Amino acid sequence: MADKIDVHPHSVEELSELVEELSGIRGRHTELVSVLVPAGANINVVIDQLESEKSTARNIKSSTTRKNVIEALERATRTLRMLGQQTPKNGIAIYSGNVSQIEGQEDMRIWAIVPPEELTVRLYRCDQVFIVDPLKEMLQTKEIYGLFVIERKEATVGLLDGKKIKILQHLESGVPGKVRAGGQSAARYARITEGAAKQFYRECAEALKNHFFDMKNLKGIIIGGPMPTKDDFIKEGLLVTALKNKVIGMIDIGYADEHGVEMLVEASKDLLKEQEITKEKELMDKFFDMLGKQKEKTAYGLANVKKALDLAAVDTLLLSKKLDKKTISELKKLAEETSVKVELVSVDTQEGEQFYNLSGIGAVLRYRLE
Repeated sequence: MADKIDVHPHSVEELSELVEELSGIRGRHTELVSVLVPAGANINVVIDQLESEKSTARNIKSSTTRKNVIEALERATRTLRMLGQQTPKNGIAIYSGNVSQIEGQEDMRIWAIVPPEELTVRLYRCDQVFIVDPLKEMLQTKEIYGLFVIERKEATVGLLDGKKIKILQHLESGVPGKVRAGGQSAARYARITEGAAKQFYRECAEALKNHFFDMKNLKGIIIGGPMPTKDDFIKEGLLVTALKNKVIGMIDIGYADEHGVEMLVEASKDLLKEQEITKEKELMDKFFDMLGKQKEKTAYGLANVKKALDLAAVDTLLLSKKLDKKTISELKKLAEETSVKVELVSVDTQEGEQFYNLSGIGAVLRYRLE
């Protein structure tokens, strides 16, 4: 019988539920098939690989395991053929196999997941568990930071999205190289160099505005480069105020290409950690202060916060990262329905640990509840 698979892009909430479901499945034997196809991959190549795996599976000694593995592979192959020649924009993850926990009983199931962001891993595995770690990584809270490295000849704009570095744009300047000149020629050369540098700074400021001005989840911008150049860029005052206020650090880096961006991230680890801890402490201090002085404008505990969300009374929802993913997903979904800001709190600070012990679920309210 043909599988009826609805292949569609999944939201973060849907992915969270599926990952939790798949993580809890254990095969009785090594017969659960995981196929991860990254964005842009050639589907026919993956299909050919699965056909080859079917031939290998025919050598499995146990007739039951052999039958289940071959059927799981056939279902995965049929699902890929349904896609035609085009891999979904973000890739696809297929999980297929007999999930029955009773020996001798068959319950063949298949899942086809189009994740909410690009899948970068290609994988085939036949195991007693489904391989969901690449999907789990997509559910981890991610901080987004703008990256910018600049020196006389070039500059590069990048993005730190969670643990991934993305290069957004590379710019080259028209600033002349250093030459020896004297008298009037030296003064004229200095004017030309200064003019070219200012023009380059304007181009860089415009690039940063284009990439980062409307980026809602941007936590901050880190700038790197040789000491005179990066400092001069900021001093020129060409960067719009909203972005200048987002600059959280200036770091000495010797390169302004893709390698320079990678060096900037490496050199910024302590800065980023301190930024997150500081923000978290301020957030918790505000919540606990309101809890003591304006208790009617706060709520905590699952029942109280859900009630406040249902009444559209929540301004900011606070959730401990230590909560189970199902609870986080459920509350975030309720928050989205009334455009509530959601803040996830770690237990890396004393305040975060205290918040978790207070249920790990809190809210700052828009108005007091009776």
